[in-house]
Amino acid sequence: MKTALGALAIALGVLSGARAADVVKGGELYRLHCAGCHGNDGRPVMPHAPDFSRPTALLKPDLVLLGAIRSGRGAMPAYQGQLRDREILDIVAHLRTLR
Repeated sequence: MKTALGALAIALGVLSGARAADVVKGGELYRLHCAGCHGNDGRPVMPHAPDFSRPTALLKPDLVLLGAIRSGRGAMPAYQGQLRDREILDIVAHLRTLR
């Protein structure tokens, strides 16, 4: 129970910023850090990269996507320490516009 409450507190802390996710900034960050593998329009350039132009690729909640980008997965590097959580959430907001 304490673990779940701790995770909830962290999640609320991440999401309780003074501003909503910035789709424009997310697009800039996406082009800089992600488009080389995931494509400018979300259609993957690299094999096995998710196709963000398909709605099913983004069915996960923002915090799950944040965690995946933070820690990396497969050939994708971890962005923890390179991007702040707020920047990652901006990227997630941009991803949701690619459908």
